[in-house]
Amino acid sequence: MKNKIIISTILFIAVLAFSFFAFWQEKNKNQSLINESTVKENQAVSQIILFYGDGCPHCAIVEKYIEENNIKNIISFAEKEVYYNQANAKELEAKAKICGLPVNSIGVPFLWSGETCLVGDKDIINFFKQKTGGQ
Repeated sequence: MKNKIIISTILFIAVLAFSFFAFWQEKNKNQSLINESTVKENQAVSQIILFYGDGCPHCAIVEKYIEENNIKNIISFAEKEVYYNQANAKELEAKAKICGLPVNSIGVPFLWSGETCLVGDKDIINFFKQKTGGQ
């Protein structure tokens, strides 16, 4: 009878230890996934994005400045067309909401700096000037 109790106790402790170990591993795995997700979100948030529209005259002014001053080789940023690409237009709206701007009156060119929103050719060109040391 004593042997049955001892064996049962050992089995119970083994199952309990295995369960604790499995739970601990799963918790670490989930934390790792959360950390990876946070890093990806932070990278996406901090990326500079220039939203533009094909045929937009103010966008053309910004593009001309970028080309003439070789800005693409100095500053890394994404360019997204919004007139013909609805996914980009929705992303522009999301960035405008982050900045507290009314989405029904947002125009292009529009720059998301990773922290703030800039609208209009002059503000965007000034942003690039500041980032490049006044070129």
